[in-house]
Amino acid sequence: QVQLVESGGGLVQAGGSLRLSCAASGRTFSIYAMGWFRQAPGKEREFVAAINLSGTNTYYADSVKGRFTISRDNAKNSVYLQMTSLKLEDTAVYYCTVGTLTHSGTYYTEAWGQGTQVTVSS
Repeated sequence: QVQLVESGGGLVQAGGSLRLSCAASGRTFSIYAMGWFRQAPGKEREFVAAINLSGTNTYYADSVKGRFTISRDNAKNSVYLQMTSLKLEDTAVYYCTVGTLTHSGTYYTEAWGQGTQVTVSS
């Protein structure tokens, strides 16, 4: 089993940037694809981004494409989400996950972190 701990959330003004980090421990990190999800108040949890084992392939929700970048460092058992040009609608709890990516880019989650709050203000 793998444990995930997110950090880097906080309050930021619209148009600003924030970088989320996720540290993994437990079962071998490098056997998993990684992903980020988010859940805004009153809304369902939604997919944000995913990255494959080697870090060579990335996938994004249309709502964040061009603004967010997912990356990973297998040597540090970590995955990151660089968020730029943040909008009010990006306000949510962001969750780090491990899972499986198919060749078509479908991501299946296997474990979740506890989440970190990102609040974008006007």
